[in-house]
Amino acid sequence: MAGAELPGMVVTGVSGRMGRMLVETLAADGRARLVGAIVREGHPWVGRDLGEAMGGAANGVTVTGDAVAAIARAQGILDFTTPEASLGFAELAAQARAVHVIGTTGFTAEQIERLKPAARHAPIIRAGNMSLGVNLLVGLTRRVAAVLGEDWDIEVVEAHHRMKVDAPSGTALMLGEAAAEGRGRPLAELRVPAREGMTGARQPGSIGFAAIRGGDVVGEHDVIFASPGERLVLRHIATDRAIFARGAVAAALWGQDKGPGSYDMADVLGLG
Repeated sequence: MAGAELPGMVVTGVSGRMGRMLVETLAADGRARLVGAIVREGHPWVGRDLGEAMGGAANGVTVTGDAVAAIARAQGILDFTTPEASLGFAELAAQARAVHVIGTTGFTAEQIERLKPAARHAPIIRAGNMSLGVNLLVGLTRRVAAVLGEDWDIEVVEAHHRMKVDAPSGTALMLGEAAAEGRGRPLAELRVPAREGMTGARQPGSIGFAAIRGGDVVGEHDVIFASPGERLVLRHIATDRAIFARGAVAAALWGQDKGPGSYDMADVLGLG
């Protein structure tokens, strides 16, 4: 981007673990500049220099609870917050014609529908997981499910840290969607969210989910294909949360010359 001003990025939920990681990743990447840092109104960081609030040197970015003013001057929004908060940020990003990268998970189908009007005015890049490895795993899962018949049972098992609030994870649902697509059916028809008690025998073609929560696990996902006499396990293990931040920054940069619409990381990585 030599000869042109670097695109300005705003980080939402900047006081959180992912928010801080996004700030650090932007600084290390050098292809964009941080122009805004948003927290909720009344947060103790409001009005403070972001660098100092994060325990380091001043960086000249003042933390704000005024999302309207912050997003109005941005070319990209990096957003790992909550579904309802992301819906509000989507409206503001659409007004600013800014790329909205959404790493937030836990959306309902109705909430995803509510993102569509904003995508008619600006690019929205939403993914349950921003890492290259996971998105390759999604593609592999789709392909394997298409090749193997329904005599191969599919289970998605995920593990995360004790503080994660949604289950199954957004990544697990991405993998389940991919498996269902491989079989040519909607996930809603095949999904078994959890098992407890006398559940009866497994239904042919169903896709089961299991969630583990504990400690500081960054993220582990297995897609298990099991048939009589053999199993195939596709696995991704994340050991550093920075992979998600790097993916989000790459997505925001990729989206700078894209028209309005709904995109995902397969588009960003050219895996579609």
